[in-house]
Amino acid sequence: MRLEYLFDRLFFTIQSSENRLHQIAISTLFEIIDAIDRSDVKGSILQDLEKQRLFLLNLRRNKNVNQRMLELAISELSTVSSNLISSGRPGHALRENEWLNSLRGKLLVSGCAAQADMPSYYFWQNKDESIRRKDLNNWTSHISPLFESLKMVLSLLRESGNFVECVSSNNGEYQKMLGGREYQLLRLCLYEEQEIFPEISANKHMISIRFSMQDSDFKSLLVRDSIAFKIAFCR
Repeated sequence: MRLEYLFDRLFFTIQSSENRLHQIAISTLFEIIDAIDRSDVKGSILQDLEKQRLFLLNLRRNKNVNQRMLELAISELSTVSSNLISSGRPGHALRENEWLNSLRGKLLVSGCAAQADMPSYYFWQNKDESIRRKDLNNWTSHISPLFESLKMVLSLLRESGNFVECVSSNNGEYQKMLGGREYQLLRLCLYEEQEIFPEISANKHMISIRFSMQDSDFKSLLVRDSIAFKIAFCR
């Protein structure tokens, strides 16, 4: 989900015409590469895709399932998985890009991507926005298979749980025992007019949710009323 957040920021800033936002796009690209390097993200995603594929294959025997839609989903899963397998190490070409690596080092030091420190970067920033965007899209293409696979895994996971109505206790807390079941994701849906946010803690036995609001100094204050919300357990 952290990667999903970074990809969302990356695509948003690439679409801008502003060169300062394009600098954020490049910095985000580096953040994604760092996140990929810290763990075997590709391997984990491939495992999840295979689990989903096997689950869908078992549904072929279920007469209540729309078989045409099922086959489309299986085909899409196979395509995304194959593209990720054949893509090699995610971001490898970006790590080998000498200019990007020099820029990466400058961006780690506050203010050091200025004109006097890196004139070649300043020159790139002042190119036409279409040229900058083309470069950014080209660099992003090296990690696109990873993003497409990640998007599918998270989409299938989120769709595996159905929202149900819940109400917290009078002190703004909600607890639920899991009864030995294992879940990969918990989703909450709050109502905008409530102006509150949840703080969630969990272990293999139970989940606990505390609802809070912000005061004028942005300090968190626990809600002392019962809160209506929706919750979904995904696995």
